[in-house]
Amino acid sequence: MKPRVAVIMGGKSAEREISLKTGNQICQALRSKSYEVISFDLDDALYSNLRQAKPDVVYIALHGKYGEDGCLQGMLEIMGIPYVGSGVLASALAMDKGMSKKIFAAAGIPTPDGILLTRREILEGTWKARVDEFAMDHGFPLVVKPNSQGSTIGLSIVKDLPSIKPGIDKALEFDDCVIVEEYIDGTELTVGIIGNQNPVVLPVMEIVSETGLYDYTAKYTKGMSHHIIPARIPAGAREKAGEVALAAHNALGCRGLSRVDIMLSAKRMVPYVLEVNTLPGMTETSLVPDAARAVGIEFPDLVERLVLLALER
Repeated sequence: MKPRVAVIMGGKSAEREISLKTGNQICQALRSKSYEVISFDLDDALYSNLRQAKPDVVYIALHGKYGEDGCLQGMLEIMGIPYVGSGVLASALAMDKGMSKKIFAAAGIPTPDGILLTRREILEGTWKARVDEFAMDHGFPLVVKPNSQGSTIGLSIVKDLPSIKPGIDKALEFDDCVIVEEYIDGTELTVGIIGNQNPVVLPVMEIVSETGLYDYTAKYTKGMSHHIIPARIPAGAREKAGEVALAAHNALGCRGLSRVDIMLSAKRMVPYVLEVNTLPGMTETSLVPDAARAVGIEFPDLVERLVLLALER
C-alpha cells in the first residue's frame, strides 16, 4: 500500500502563487502514480489538520519565508512526520543568503563578494560609508537584493551610486536585511541535485532570459526564458560547475533535493555560487524537472522519488 502524502502549498510569502502552481502539479503527479494525496494551505489550522489527517509523509510545496526557511520543517520534526527536502538547519542556512555566503567562503566555494546591511543601519544612515567603499572596490554594476527571498523578488541591478538607495529601499520591502553584492558577468547556470547519502548531480543547465535578467517575470512568463541542456560551455566548465554545486549542497547540509544557482564568469570561467534553493519550483516546466527529464526521469517519477527519499530517512 502506498503512503498517504500531504502536500502543503500556498503560504504567506511573496511566492504564494508559484507555490500553489507547484503544489497542484505535485498533487496531480502523485495521483497519477496512485498515491492518496491530501492538500493543505499553510494557515493557522495546519497543525490540527495534519494531526487529523495523519499523513505518512509531507511534500512541502512552499517557497520563501515560513515554508523554505526551516520553520515548517521544525514543526514536522516535532510531530514526527517525514517530509521532502532539507532539514531545519540546512533550510534556514540556505534561506539566509548572508550566512550561506560565509559558509561557502569558509569551504572554499566561489561566491560573489558582498556585504549585509540591516534595517537599523539603513534607517540610521550608517550604511552609506560601507556601501561607498564596497562600490569603490568592486565597481558597477552591483546587485542589491533581500537577504531572505526567492524568485529574484526585490532584486535590483544598480549601475551607479544614486541608484543604490532606491535598490535598498526596494529590497527592504521584502526583508529586514539587504545584500549588496558584486555583479558577475557571464553565463547563468543552475544545477539540480537529488538524493540523501549519495546525491546525484543532474545535468548542468544554462538559462537564457529574453530580458537579460532571469527575474520573476522571465521565470514565470511563457517564452521569456529558455532552458538549455547541457549548458553551452566547455565540458571542463560544466564538470566544475557540477562539482561546485554539489559542494555547496553538502556545505549547507542539504538532503533530498536542491537547486544550486551559479554564474560562470565570462573572464575567468569560474563558477560562482549565487544561492542554494532547498525547495525549488516543481511544476512540469520548472528547472529541476527539466534537468531530470534530460536523463530520462519524467515528472511523476521524479516526484515519487522525492517522496521515497523522504521516507528513507
